[in-house]
Amino acid sequence: MTKYEMLYILDKDLADEAKEAIIKKFEDLVTSNGGTVEQTDRWGMKKLQYPINYKSEGYYVLMTFEAEKTLVVEMKRIASITDGMIRRLITKR
Repeated sequence: MTKYEMLYILDKDLADEAKEAIIKKFEDLVTSNGGTVEQTDRWGMKKLQYPINYKSEGYYVLMTFEAEKTLVVEMKRIASITDGMIRRLITKR
């Protein structure tokens, strides 16, 4: 298995419960497909470098995990259809 980092930005207008639900959704996705989540850092609210969808702030989350490459493709697909997700970036460590 390969180590990855997923940095994603959530909409700042989401309720705290909704943010936690999205974070848990991606952690559960990794663990249910045989991977392991090493760490999830909630960076909190930060100003975006440039406006995205007319938003100037977002809630940043960095998740470090170990998984197969096929799972990364699935995570990208799910992130693209998740409401409240502004941006995501998955990189190999």
